[in-house]
Amino acid sequence: MSVLKNDEEIEKLRQSNMLVSKTLAELAKHIEEGVTTLMLDKIAEEFIRDHGAEPGFKGYNGFPGTLCTSLNSEVVHGIPSERTLVNGDILSIDCGVILNGYYGDTAFTFSVGEINGKVRDLLRVTHECLMRGISNAIEGNRLGDISYAIQSHAENNGFSVVRELVGHGLGKKLHEEPEVPNFGKRGSGMKLKSGLVICIEPMINIGKRNIFQKTDGWTIRTRDGEPSAHYELAIVVQKGKPDILSTFEYIEQELKTKNKELPWQSSLQ
Repeated sequence: MSVLKNDEEIEKLRQSNMLVSKTLAELAKHIEEGVTTLMLDKIAEEFIRDHGAEPGFKGYNGFPGTLCTSLNSEVVHGIPSERTLVNGDILSIDCGVILNGYYGDTAFTFSVGEINGKVRDLLRVTHECLMRGISNAIEGNRLGDISYAIQSHAENNGFSVVRELVGHGLGKKLHEEPEVPNFGKRGSGMKLKSGLVICIEPMINIGKRNIFQKTDGWTIRTRDGEPSAHYELAIVVQKGKPDILSTFEYIEQELKTKNKELPWQSSLQ
């Protein structure tokens, strides 16, 4: 059963998720051609520990990194390595922290240098899928309303939705109930109640939805080798309008200082 959070717990979750948001913004300063994902991992771990928290992913079920760094056709759970970023790459960074006993968890897909128009559309639509999902996360709706909003927008734009990987509840554990699929039927699933904290995280592919796990035991890739994008925010279900606990605002500010154009206009603030 999913556990509803009280005001005190929500504020602790807000603090942990804001730290993740700021960690991703710190990484935004360094993402460019020639940088390795292992270097980004070290920057993130130092930033998190300097702010009194612990990396939420490092050691989780044996995962070796602070970040999940997934490049191009890698969907999620990529392991940081000496691989160097090159022009045209897209890099999904999923980051978690533990602060005051509560988890923060957020993901953002960055572009490196210049990306082609189809990939830019993928990033824009995946971000829009996330925001449409969030807008349906209100008391009285059902879980399937979130799922349907994501799936229908992705598929209406010619993209496909990964089905084996889903969003999740968040609290003292990184993965709590309920699971939050990115596909489903409107009006189906559990009824949403105020105080439910969930991570919504569409994983959208340019090509077909099929995926497989690499031999490293972690990295998930698209089977057809086409690019995939991934965005994630933590939210609290409320009446009328969800409360977004994490934000992309800090990332957007950093990218703008680098004159980095975003595939969308910010719809978060």
